[in-house]
Amino acid sequence: MISITSTELNYLVFRYLHESGFTHSAFAFGYEAGIDKNKNDDSVVPPGALVTFIQKGIQYLELEANLSGSDADMDEDFSFLQPLDLITKGPTELHNIVKAKKENLRQHKFESNKIMNDLSQDDSRRERVQETDKEMKEKENEHRLEKIRLEKEKEQPKLEYKETQHIDQNHTEKQEDKITVENLENRAQGGAEPMEISQSSMLSPDDTPCSDVKLLKGHTSEVFACAWNPSAPLLASGSGDSTARIWKIADGTCDSSVQNEPVNVVVLQHFKESTNEKSKDVTTLDWNGDGTLLATGSYDGQARIWSIDGELNCTLNKHRGPIFSLKWNKKGDYLLSGSVDKTAIVWNIKTGEWKQLFEFHTGPTLDVDWRNNVSFATCSTDKMIHVCKIGENRPIKTFSGHQDEVNAIKWDPSGSLLASCSDDHTAKIWSLKQDNFLHNLKEHVKGIYTIRWSPTGPGTNSPNQQLVLASASFDSTIKLWDVELGSVLYTLNGHRDPVYSVAFSPNGEYLASGSMDRYLHIWSVKEGKIVKTYTGKGGIFEVNWNKDGDKVAACFSNNIVCVMDFRM
Repeated sequence: MISITSTELNYLVFRYLHESGFTHSAFAFGYEAGIDKNKNDDSVVPPGALVTFIQKGIQYLELEANLSGSDADMDEDFSFLQPLDLITKGPTELHNIVKAKKENLRQHKFESNKIMNDLSQDDSRRERVQETDKEMKEKENEHRLEKIRLEKEKEQPKLEYKETQHIDQNHTEKQEDKITVENLENRAQGGAEPMEISQSSMLSPDDTPCSDVKLLKGHTSEVFACAWNPSAPLLASGSGDSTARIWKIADGTCDSSVQNEPVNVVVLQHFKESTNEKSKDVTTLDWNGDGTLLATGSYDGQARIWSIDGELNCTLNKHRGPIFSLKWNKKGDYLLSGSVDKTAIVWNIKTGEWKQLFEFHTGPTLDVDWRNNVSFATCSTDKMIHVCKIGENRPIKTFSGHQDEVNAIKWDPSGSLLASCSDDHTAKIWSLKQDNFLHNLKEHVKGIYTIRWSPTGPGTNSPNQQLVLASASFDSTIKLWDVELGSVLYTLNGHRDPVYSVAFSPNGEYLASGSMDRYLHIWSVKEGKIVKTYTGKGGIFEVNWNKDGDKVAACFSNNIVCVMDFRM
């Protein structure tokens, strides 16, 4: 008898979670079950294998329950049993259920046949009555039609006169409509009176042709992350091919004249080519403040520090699971990482050693963000948010209120407000001055994947501009929030699939968004409309602006990184 091993079953469960979009659960289960330690050929196992096996098992149980030694034939309909019965009951119980339901069905058919036989005796009488009624109705209808025809002949002159009047009136009305439209157009051109513009008509973006976008090719798997160097024209990207790359982007426009020009690129290998070492997805990356060092985090649980020339300075090895998030503090002396192993670690970059381990969560740590040079926040699948400080053995603040996994957290530019978003469809704004949230933002109808603060308001170079929070959701919308009132400024409806990334331009006037629908949109924050768009050939995982705000990068699921010019 063929049997399935626990290792094979674990792999099928892992594939099911991954294929169903349960990314966090898949990572956690894959790590705990040691999926990456077993050599599984993904191409051999078809999609939906676990569901197929379960369905086949249910079909087998149905067949087993419907068979008996005395039955000479089998019913084609096996709908007597429910899936819950098949899972919870044994063969004998299932067979008795089928037998009882078959007997009830036979009795029902017998009674139905008896009723039909009784009714059939009256069929001939009914048919005669119906035929007589039909003949009478046909004669009556013929009489009515003849009467109407005669009346129409008498009224024909009057009808022709009225029809002529109606045509003239329609012609006059059309002329008036034409004049009204022309007047409206003239007013719009002359600017004498403002026109009301509907939200749908505002969405008329400038669709950027492929010839005006620089495509960076070289990765051999989907590209998960990208980040611009804060001081040099360098773009870093991290991929599922176990590499990160540093691309040197030339100054000037990315038009068709530079499409075929080679791009200088440095490849950062995360495994040794001379060994059979398992590939390691690069899941996150971040530049330090002065742009001299790049940190990468990968699925193998290691963080790595690289120079801009691609030299590996050090490997930070203490996490026991994939790293989902890492951030430099503003000073650049500490690196913070969060992992599936439920911990966050602060690393001392000067020594290359960990400074402090924070073990406060009961589930995988999904995101981390610095408040200042010594304190930070973490969030997790355990629905909790902890605010921690270097040197403290307990959180200095804990926020609870989300009803599902907390996907992302971000401090505002002043470090006084913390925003969070969750699979519970809400974003929340917190303050260290109180335990409960300041605002509960509840307009989304599906989970919120990420959030971003605008670089405006107190603590920024634009202190007089309004501070805005952007939230991107699996409901395919983006919302811009007034954080003082906790209300929606705009709902941006340009995407058709989940939105995975949003980013404000350095001046806060524009917002870039990337979605699984392959669209990269640039929105006007002031007007809430699309001003530029580009359509790629794969879903977008992340978007990012350069320091000057004249270029936007996006990384795609089809192994491509693109750079689009933006000048308004």
